[in-house]
Amino acid sequence: MIPLIDIGANLTHSSFDHDLAAVLQNADSVGISQIIVTGTTVTESVRALELSKSYPSHLFATAGVHPHYAKEFDEHTTDALRDLAQNDEIIAIGECGLDFHRNFSARDEQENAFIKQLELATEVDLPVFLHQREAHKELVSLLEPIRHRLRGGVAHCFTGGPHELRTYLDMDLYIGITGWLCDDNRGGALRNAVCDIPLERLLLETDAPYLLPKDLPNKPSSRRNEPKFLPHILKRLSEIMKKPVSVIADSSRINAEKLFKLKPRSTSKIA
Repeated sequence: MIPLIDIGANLTHSSFDHDLAAVLQNADSVGISQIIVTGTTVTESVRALELSKSYPSHLFATAGVHPHYAKEFDEHTTDALRDLAQNDEIIAIGECGLDFHRNFSARDEQENAFIKQLELATEVDLPVFLHQREAHKELVSLLEPIRHRLRGGVAHCFTGGPHELRTYLDMDLYIGITGWLCDDNRGGALRNAVCDIPLERLLLETDAPYLLPKDLPNKPSSRRNEPKFLPHILKRLSEIMKKPVSVIADSSRINAEKLFKLKPRSTSKIA
C-alpha cells in the first residue's frame, strides 16, 4: 500500500457518530496514514480538535468558520479560533472563504468572516483552508492583498477549470482534488484542468461524507463518502494525468506534510 493523507474529511458529521472507529480502521487498512478533520464552526472545530487528540499522530484538524455560518461570526469568534490554534493538532485556519451558490449567510457577512480569518491566519502563522463556490473573483480580490503575509493555503475541493487553476497557482496555493473529478456530469472543467497542476502543488482529499465518487463500484447504500475511498480518487487522477499512481501519491503526501507541517505518523495501528 502507498501511504496517503486525506487533507479534508468532515469526521464530526453526525453520519460518523455510530461507527467512527470502524471508519478510521477501514481507512488505515487501505493506506490512509493521516486525516485532517475539517472545522466549519467554532463548535465543530472544538469537536475536530477533540477527535484529533483522541487519535494522536493519525488525525489533525482545522479551526474555522465556513461561509455558510458566517452570520454567526461575532466579536468572540476570532478569540475562540485563536485559542484553538494554540493546540499542536490544529494545522490550518478554515474552512473559510466565500459561497455565493447558496448564500446561507449574506455576502457582506461572508466577506467579513473571511477577512477576519485571513488576518488570524497571519497572526498565528498557519495556512488557510479555503472554500469557494461561485465566488472566484470576489475571493481572489480579498485574498490577494494579504497573500504575501500568509504561510500558504489550499484551494479545498477545487472544482474549477484552467483559468481558475492558473489564478490559484499564481498565488502559490495548493490544489485539493476530491471525487468531483469522478463526476462525468459536473467534473468536466476539473478534468480539463488537472493535467496543468504541478505535482508539487497537488493534494488529495475526500471531503467525506460528501462527494462520494460517482463512478465508485459497489457504492454504499448510505451514499456516505469515507476516507477509505481516497485510493479510488487517486487512481482516476492517475489515469487522467497519465502519471503513475505512486508518483501522485508520494507527491500529495509530501505536499501535505510540507504545507501543514505534519510529521509522518508512527507505525501504530488505529485502536
